[in-house]
Amino acid sequence: MHLDETDLQLLALIQSNDSISTEQMAQHVGLSKTPCWRRVQKLENAGYIKRRVALLDADKFGLGVSVFVQVKTNQHDAQWAEHFAKVVAEFPEVMEFYRMAGEYDYLLRVLVKDIPAYDAFYKRLISATALTDVTSNFAMEQIKWTTQLPLPSSVR
Repeated sequence: MHLDETDLQLLALIQSNDSISTEQMAQHVGLSKTPCWRRVQKLENAGYIKRRVALLDADKFGLGVSVFVQVKTNQHDAQWAEHFAKVVAEFPEVMEFYRMAGEYDYLLRVLVKDIPAYDAFYKRLISATALTDVTSNFAMEQIKWTTQLPLPSSVR
C-alpha cells in the first residue's frame, strides 16, 4: 500500500491522540467523514495501525523505576533462544525486549516500583533460565519518552 500525504496526516493524528473523532480527523485533512473513516480502516487492515491502546501513567501505579537489563548468554541455539523468549514474555515487569548485536545478546527494559521489586524480578529471571552475565542499569531520570513514530516531517 502506498501512503499519500493524507494517510500520513491521519496516522500522525491517530498516534498523537487516538480518541480524536473521525469527524475531527476528516476536518483536519480536508475529507468528509465517510472517506476519512474508510482510509483509517484501510490503514488498520494494511497493518499500519497495529492496535489502539490507552497509555497509563506508570508513576500513578508506583512503577517509577526503569531498569535496563543487559543479558549475555553462551547459548545461541534456536531452542534456547525460543525458551528464553517465552520465559521473558511471562514477566509483566518487562516492558521491552530486544535481541541485540554487540557485546550483549539481549536488552530488556523493566519497570518496577523500587529496588527490592527489581531484586525479586532479577532472582526470578536468573532462576528461570541459564544466563552468562546480567548487567542492570537504573534510569535516574526519564528525559524523553514517546510512542509516536517519526513520520515524514511534512505531516507534522
